[in-house]
Amino acid sequence: MTRIAVEKLTALIVRKLVLAGLSAEHAGMVAASLVHADARGVHSHGALRVEYYAERISKGGTNPAPRFMVERRAPAAAVFDGDNGAGHVAAFEAMEVAIEIAREQGVAAVGVRRIGHSGALSFFVEQAARQGLVALSMCQSDPMAVPYGGAEPYYGTNPIAFAAPGEGDDRMMLDMATTVQAWGKALNARMRGEAIPPDWAVDASGAPTTDADAVRALLPIAGPKGYGLMMMVDVLAGMLLGLPFGKHVSSMYHDLSAGRELGQLHLVIDPAAFTDARAFRSRVSQAMRELSASTPAAGVERVLYPGEDCVLRERESKRLGVEVDDAVLAYLESEVIHRNAYAGKDPFAR
Repeated sequence: MTRIAVEKLTALIVRKLVLAGLSAEHAGMVAASLVHADARGVHSHGALRVEYYAERISKGGTNPAPRFMVERRAPAAAVFDGDNGAGHVAAFEAMEVAIEIAREQGVAAVGVRRIGHSGALSFFVEQAARQGLVALSMCQSDPMAVPYGGAEPYYGTNPIAFAAPGEGDDRMMLDMATTVQAWGKALNARMRGEAIPPDWAVDASGAPTTDADAVRALLPIAGPKGYGLMMMVDVLAGMLLGLPFGKHVSSMYHDLSAGRELGQLHLVIDPAAFTDARAFRSRVSQAMRELSASTPAAGVERVLYPGEDCVLRERESKRLGVEVDDAVLAYLESEVIHRNAYAGKDPFAR
């Protein structure tokens, strides 16, 4: 791993995405999301993804000039059509719509249709939290997780993110896959030749494996509870928007020349619609302080409030530079757009 400045990493990502055919404006928005993830140590959703995005853009699977459309279906509800543009850009713009509606109506539900991979959802919920709003976001992904008790994939990792604003820059945040780990974490382990924990994934026979090369499906977090959360996300971010669901969700890798039909849902709440907004933010900050001051378990230095680990890593990255895998950095610095590394490939194949 090599540490490089946030600004340099951002510029390298923008350059590569523009070479692939994305506009500089949209490339900048994608890069902001990827650097956000890398700065927090979530490398599975950072620069590691650039070559995949570049291949999809250059082959026509991502629309470089999408015509976003917003349809208000009810006072507090809207559907945002992403026109198969870059998922990060569509999700960001849809969150801006949700923020505006929540300011008007107190709450907002904005469904996002026809987008591709949109990266770390924390990027979008914090977009709302920085404006004093509470946000929940969830999205589908292609089938790569076995249902509880099953041996073949049905749901995706179907992530969920949440953020609540405290005083000043304080905020509590959750961003999690509904699998024990996101596929990108297993992919990262595979790239490094590292073993994975036995509760992350299963092999072709449905048996737990520690071999990242043998992974054929991921496991739901907390067994039946994670399975239920996968279902919830699939209903709210897929079926509710009239999109393919479950095992019918399009593959991330099968045909990079075709747009995807992924769905995402943003739910945004203005605290002022329910209570005194200043008092609400004060309570969030109070909870953060109380959690930080609570008695740690044996062997633990101190308790972190939800999302604090990300904040600490981000501060370190701004000070020392963002950690980037050497192979990823070499690709970013090269003139290569892509090496046909993804199209038509089984995501679990080496």
